Amino acid sequence: MTVTRNVLAVVSPHVGGRTAGAALATLFPGQARVTVVEATDEDPAALREAHVVVTGLGPVTAEHIAAAPDLELIQCASHGFDYVDLEAARERGVPVCNIGSSGAEKQNVAEQTFALMLALAKQLVPAHTALTEADWALPRLQQSITELSGKTLGIVGLGHIGEEVARRAVAFDMSVVYAGPTRASAETETRLGARHVELEELLRVSDYVSLHAPLTDATRHLLDAERLGLLKPTAFVVNTSRGALIDQDALADALHAGALAGAGLDVFDPEPPTPALRLLKAPNVVLSPHVAGVTRETLVRIALAAVQNAADFIAGKPPLDVVS
Repeated sequence: MTVTRNVLAVVSPHVGGRTAGAALATLFPGQARVTVVEATDEDPAALREAHVVVTGLGPVTAEHIAAAPDLELIQCASHGFDYVDLEAARERGVPVCNIGSSGAEKQNVAEQTFALMLALAKQLVPAHTALTEADWALPRLQQSITELSGKTLGIVGLGHIGEEVARRAVAFDMSVVYAGPTRASAETETRLGARHVELEELLRVSDYVSLHAPLTDATRHLLDAERLGLLKPTAFVVNTSRGALIDQDALADALHAGALAGAGLDVFDPEPPTPALRLLKAPNVVLSPHVAGVTRETLVRIALAAVQNAADFIAGKPPLDVVS
């Protein structure tokens, strides 16, 4: 006998809302009854009856988990999972999964990382702005335009995305060092020419630092004022992971003081950022609105990976990528 399972699909407006959610709902098998919402508590009855919550950046709080007595799984349609109250889920015995092993986002996040790095190295934003204002900025900019070739890239977190970034660094003739609690295999290190170091050493030797770590209590403000102070004044910081990995005020201080050469940021804390965010006015920053994981191709892969894991769980298979 086939048992129908209730799925609550939470798709925030800034990642497509109900339209994207309706498309996602069609991917589920027949034994799933899917309700699409833009906020987890939008439909209290659907939340109360949910066996599975699939969320695309929609917060799932302790209150939401308490309001769903039949909840059996929380599936994040992303690599990140910081918008789910992991402790509350753990206390209830509800597994929380992401799509980490799917590699759904790794291509575009790696491409966006290099887009930001190249924009910083080649001073594309000030060059473009100057030309639109009839200012031939070559004499002023040529002293600050640099090459990626020969530089050291420090990758914080050599997971699926970090490896993709490292592969591209090899193509640009960059040296790669990496830090993180998990060390890659010897084969991976050899293939990428990557050397494992402690975070403090990575910060001291890198010309570019790229963050690819999850946001947890241990990694919040991983780059604080003290660690930012270890960087060379010619170094650049790039973040395509989570905004709160960096103390944003400390980064703004370093940029305004000339203690860093620049920063490329695709993520902020909170999102969208408030007009008061000092980084919006900091010198030599390149900013993008969390676009690293939202190409047309990426969104399809993310949806398929999240639905497949949830559908497998409904079918009685153990879920993949359990983060808590």
